[in-house]
Amino acid sequence: MATAFLNGEFVELADAKVSALDAGLQHGVGVFDTMLGGVLTPEADDLNDDLDDSLDSPSDEPAGVQAWVLDMEDHLERLATSCRELGLSEDLSTDGLGRAVLETVRRSGLKRARVRLTVTGGPLNLLRRDPGSATSKPATAAPSASGQLTILIVASMATEYPETMLSRGVMAVVADTKANPFNQYESHKTLNYWWRLRELQIAAAKGAGEALVFSVTNHLCGGCVSSALLVKDGIVRTPIARGEEGASYEPGMTEPVGTDQAGGVKFKNGILPSAVLPGIARKWAIRQLATEGVVVKRSMLTVTDILEADELLLTNSSWGVLPVVQLEGKQIGAGKPGPIATQLIAAWRDELASPPVWG
Repeated sequence: MATAFLNGEFVELADAKVSALDAGLQHGVGVFDTMLGGVLTPEADDLNDDLDDSLDSPSDEPAGVQAWVLDMEDHLERLATSCRELGLSEDLSTDGLGRAVLETVRRSGLKRARVRLTVTGGPLNLLRRDPGSATSKPATAAPSASGQLTILIVASMATEYPETMLSRGVMAVVADTKANPFNQYESHKTLNYWWRLRELQIAAAKGAGEALVFSVTNHLCGGCVSSALLVKDGIVRTPIARGEEGASYEPGMTEPVGTDQAGGVKFKNGILPSAVLPGIARKWAIRQLATEGVVVKRSMLTVTDILEADELLLTNSSWGVLPVVQLEGKQIGAGKPGPIATQLIAAWRDELASPPVWG
């Protein structure tokens, strides 16, 4: 069953209501993250009825229920970073949020769940908030004083993607909307998601599974809801994401070993800021490829690079790894999933078969 955590309390989904004056509703002020999780139990598919009456006390849950959420710490840290960099909150408690996320998943009883975590500015006028006091309480605290952020976590049934998407690959199209690297919000998962969903609607109408977004400089950012990996002659390349500008990476590493120029992302030091979200599934894929000795390079990629590639892969936390075999009707590589796609898809399946359990 779909379960909601709202400002410190677990409620029925129909009762998960926010103020009409919430800054997320009024002005789109907020960030979100989406994770894949679930519960491990022999009766996972039969838990819904048993959990209906257990919302008030974790001790009422059936014994043996264990929650899992893939890469939860990475997701929460990225969200907390967005809150800090965008001025929403300086001290969002990732520990408290993590406990709330896991408890929400447990109470859902879903074998595989889509976990949506949303943080908004709450029912207040942000322009009147003292920047020095823009803080939030841990996710386990009860809602109280005016000025607290709205924190909403919802666990619902995860989308099941057709097997043919992975075995045959999909077509992608080029999105009309361009990303602006000088807009600091572009590389964060903010509530301004309308244009991405609209581009997906247009892509679906053309029979495509995703729409590729390019920057105003005509460099690849990724899909509307995914990160991109491109394979050419055994080398994997991926667009430079926020936080990676000007950084030096050893092959296969997810963290920089140094910077080419002091100041990192600041354009005034000659480094163009990135409009690319640092994808969590992308980070997983880079780590996985490193274990196989596959080199991954961060670079600026063009549509020509895509059309001349052997493989194009799109990653996100819902489908894992998705091969793209056509772009606007033009074949990519052999026109079918290649060896890197096959390797990563198998690794993702293994990850889901034995997910890390949290408590």
